[in-house]
This record gives sequence, structure tokens and C-alpha cells, in this order.
Amino acid sequence: MIQPGPSDTPATSGDAVGTPIPAVPGLGLREPRGTHVRVQRTRSAHRHLRAIRVMLGLLLMLALMYTVTLTKGLLIPLVLAAFIGLALNPIVASGARIGLPRWLCASVLMLGLIAGIGSGIGLLSQPALGWFHEAPSAIRGFLPKLKAIMQPLEAASRATQSLVAGQNLRAPQPNPSAMAISAWDVVATTPKVLAAVLTVVLLVFFFLVYGDLLLRRLVEASPGFGYKRHAVAIVRSIQSEVSRYILTTTLINLMLGSITACMLWLYHMPDPLLWGAVAMLANFIPYVGAITTTTVLALVGLMNFNDAGSALLPALTFAGITAVEGNLITPMIQGHRMRLSPIAILLWLLIWGWLWGIPGALLAVPMLTSAKLVAERVRGWRWFALMVQR
Repeated sequence: MIQPGPSDTPATSGDAVGTPIPAVPGLGLREPRGTHVRVQRTRSAHRHLRAIRVMLGLLLMLALMYTVTLTKGLLIPLVLAAFIGLALNPIVASGARIGLPRWLCASVLMLGLIAGIGSGIGLLSQPALGWFHEAPSAIRGFLPKLKAIMQPLEAASRATQSLVAGQNLRAPQPNPSAMAISAWDVVATTPKVLAAVLTVVLLVFFFLVYGDLLLRRLVEASPGFGYKRHAVAIVRSIQSEVSRYILTTTLINLMLGSITACMLWLYHMPDPLLWGAVAMLANFIPYVGAITTTTVLALVGLMNFNDAGSALLPALTFAGITAVEGNLITPMIQGHRMRLSPIAILLWLLIWGWLWGIPGALLAVPMLTSAKLVAERVRGWRWFALMVQR
């Protein structure tokens, strides 16, 4: 009989026609169809999950912005008190290290702070109210100095009104009483202001007295000893750097306000202490504060001096002082780590000014700097510190 050869051997079940062959690396064989489908489904599921995470993040951000806007009456005093407490905590801690009770140091410090701020408000309130009440008449006296600039605009306005209404309309006379403050406004506003001030004072006092106790409670809630030690190091470092930044910025702005007041006194500007205080407070808002103060000083100079050169000299001098302070003194004192990107500052000012108004603009840069210092030490958030750093 003829024995069948190798080529005549019947095919086994594993070599049946149409059965997919597993992919072998290096042999150029295709991978099974089922595996390819599973890979595609896995990639599609990952893309969908990523899109869902992005949408949930956007919704969470919108919800947080709405919550922050809705509760600004509660959050603004809390954030302000937290920053003041961080700034004053090293002084209280120094007194505690020499054996003085924290409540005594905090009480003396708060009484001195209240007395200083109250004296400043009492000293500046009279000239501020005077400028507020005399603003309409001052503006009317200032307009003739700009007559050459205003005449073309007035002519264009009259021509437009005659085309629209068919006749020349007289411009309405300004109402001097529109900016007057009535007794009812004072009575209605005073309780709210006093409640906000009392809230901030009490929060600062309790932060100074019980701040370390809260820190110890936070550490005790940590799971392990190594984690507790790491948490203490991070919190202490953040607390030290934030307090140093706030104190340094406050002292720099105080010096800027004092130099501005002295400069305005030498130029015989009215109420130099008032405009020095305005310059100090406005300098907490980078770029915008300096531009606003320069504009205000230019307007006040034009209202009080007939010569344009003498009127604009205080504003130009202040612009030079802020240029030196912002580009030389502050970077030299604060160091490179505290410098922030101008784009990040402007975006942060825009967001918090929109959410909280003027208090948000004043607190925006301290909040951004504190968030940067925290992000540098929290794993997974260092990208934020790199994004906002200059």
C-alpha cells in the first residue's frame, strides 16, 4: 500500500480554514480581531471618561464660583481675618516663647491695632468727606481748564442731539445734591460696618490665641507618625512664609504711603496724608493700584494748580517712585520665589474683582501668593506654582 506523505496528512482541528492565528511578534502576523476590538473599546471608554472628568471639573468650578459669590458676606471677613492673623502670629509667638500668655499678647496687639486704625480713620475721615462733598463743585471748576479739549466734543454732542431730536437741547445741569449723604444712609450703613469690623476683630483674636491649638488638632487627626511630621513641616513652612510675605508687603506699602505723603507735602498739595493713605491701600493691587493713584493725583493737581507743569509734577513723581518700588525694591526684598507672573496677577484680579468687588481686588494678590506657596509643597499641584511664577 502507498503510505500517505506529509502533504497528504489531514488537517487537524487547530489548522482549520478561517481560524484566526494569534499574532507572533517579529513574524508579521495580524493580531486577532477580538483583541483589536477590545483595545478600541478600551480607548473609547478612556476618552469618554476623560471628557466626563473635564465636564465635571468645569461644573465644579462654576459651582464654587457661584458659592463664593453667594457667601461673600461671610467669606470676605473670614479671609481678611485669616491674613491678619497670619501676619500677626509671629509677634504673638515671640511673646509666648518668653513666657507671656498668648491671650495677653493677642489682647495687647489687638488693642494697639484698633487704636492705630481708629486714629487713622478719625484723622482722615474729615478730609475724605470734604473731598466727597466738594467733588461736584471741584469738577465744575476743573472743566474750564479743559475747555479747549471739551469744545469739539460739545459741538459734536449738540449736532447729534439736533439730528436726533430736531432741536438743540440744553445739557442738564449737574445736581449737587446727588452725591449728598443723608442721615438715613449713615444710620442704615453703620450697623453693617460695625458688625463686619467686630467680626474681623474677634476672628483675628481667636486665630491668634487658638491658632496653634487648631494646628495640633489637625496633626492629631493625621493617620501615621511620618505623615504627622510631614504635615507639621508643611503647615509650619507655609505659615512662616505667608506671614513673612504679608508683613513685608504691608511694611513696603506703608513706606510707599509715607514717602508719597511727604512728597505731596513738599509740593504743597492739599491733604497729603489722605492721598498717602490712598497710595498705601491701592498698592495692594499691583499695576491697577499704581495707575489709579497716579490718575487721581493728576486730577487733584489739575484742580488745585493753574500751571499744567506744577499740576502734573506730583503724579509724575509718584509714577517714578512706584516704578522704583515695583521693579527694584520689592523684588530685592521679597526675593525671586515671591514674584508672580503679570498675566496671572491680572487674571486673578479680574476674577476676584468680579466676584467680590473692591475687597476681592485687595485680597486677590495675597490669596494668589498663598496659593502658590501651598501648591509648591502639595504633591500634584506644583504645576500651578510653575504657571503663576514669573
